[in-house]
Amino acid sequence: MANLFKEEESTPQAPLAARMRPRDLDEFVGQEHILGPDKLLRRAVERDELTSAIFWGPAGCGKSTLASIIASRSKSAFENFSAVTAGVADIRKVIERATQRLRLNGQKTILFVDEIHRFNKAQQDAFLPHVENGTVTLIGATTENPYFEVNSPLISRSRIFRFEPLTAELLRGIVQRALEDEERGLGIYPAALDEDALAHIVDVSNGDARNALNALELAVITTEPDDSGSRRVTVEIAAEAIQQRVLRYDKTGDNHYDSISAFIKSMRGSDPDAALYWLARMLYAGEDPKFIARRMIIQAAEDVGNADPMALVIANAAAHAVEFVGMPEAQIPLAQAAIYISCAPKSNASYLGISRAMKDVEERRTPPVPTHLRDSNYPGAKKLGHGKGYKYPHDFPGHYVEQEYVPESAKSGPYYEPSESGYEGKIRKRMEEMRKGVEGVE
Repeated sequence: MANLFKEEESTPQAPLAARMRPRDLDEFVGQEHILGPDKLLRRAVERDELTSAIFWGPAGCGKSTLASIIASRSKSAFENFSAVTAGVADIRKVIERATQRLRLNGQKTILFVDEIHRFNKAQQDAFLPHVENGTVTLIGATTENPYFEVNSPLISRSRIFRFEPLTAELLRGIVQRALEDEERGLGIYPAALDEDALAHIVDVSNGDARNALNALELAVITTEPDDSGSRRVTVEIAAEAIQQRVLRYDKTGDNHYDSISAFIKSMRGSDPDAALYWLARMLYAGEDPKFIARRMIIQAAEDVGNADPMALVIANAAAHAVEFVGMPEAQIPLAQAAIYISCAPKSNASYLGISRAMKDVEERRTPPVPTHLRDSNYPGAKKLGHGKGYKYPHDFPGHYVEQEYVPESAKSGPYYEPSESGYEGKIRKRMEEMRKGVEGVE
């Protein structure tokens, strides 16, 4: 099978992202945590000693690029195809060629499978014996979590390398190099990119170098040169090229904090429409969905609390969905959680309770743990009196008995005072009954 990477890069009509693909490890940008000096993956590539591996990460972060670098420097034969179009018959042909190479001249074969998660179980199983006996070294690339999407036997025979989205700083450098490179880039035009146009392309690309370069190329080649022959790309042109309008949003500045504040206050104020608006606005502007999910987890505990304990469960599930599903689909569970929190009965009793307790711990003296509450399980503890006088609640009616759990000197007053909202109303009633010493509390 031909090396499609080289064919694509050598074509003058190839997209800018393909032409600017790094040719060696020194040109490779990002992923320092796995490809930095003396890292395992870098050593394996440099020494041509790569074992089967899964490259896992979002689009445009360098998975296929690294595969092309491996193809160019390895003594092994290199075959690649996409799981979108290939089937079991294609796999058999690749394995046959790899077997012949190994038998006739001892040459190994590296097989790169893009989007390996799209292969079904039977297709993935077809690789297994040949990976296991060394006929092929498998490199799979996937945007999905391989622990869910790739068969366990293949996972156990491969190293998982997690690729991260490219930072805004790295994307800026990639765009600038493409603008200046006269051999492979856009330096022949020439072009000038307004600062806000560059910022918009970088922000909307969201860590995807391919997306950023494709937008840049479209913006430059469709811009008419001025009298001096220069092509000036404005933010309006950039927005048109990347097909997303400009939304003024600084992910580290006022817009970031003001928008998340409006989102939180909308949920606290029980306005699901407002919550959805601010959620949509943040997601559209490229806000990190994990940041939004973390804030909703805090919101569920702080402003809903035990008035509806399911709010925290749903917020946690939405956060998991962000990791498991990814964007843009994860916007749906994020929306579900935002709506649930907005519509749930509200109570900040848990927040107030821990705040009061933390204040006492900070300001009041901290007496030792009462003897009857101390651990009595280790040898010699009982001789010290640990646990003596402790009343086991399950031995009493209603599984409750009054006893001291915090020394009076340590506590300024009650911490948790449940409201009458939602489920917390039941908690409040139960606590009142227990404090009155009512028997038979359920």
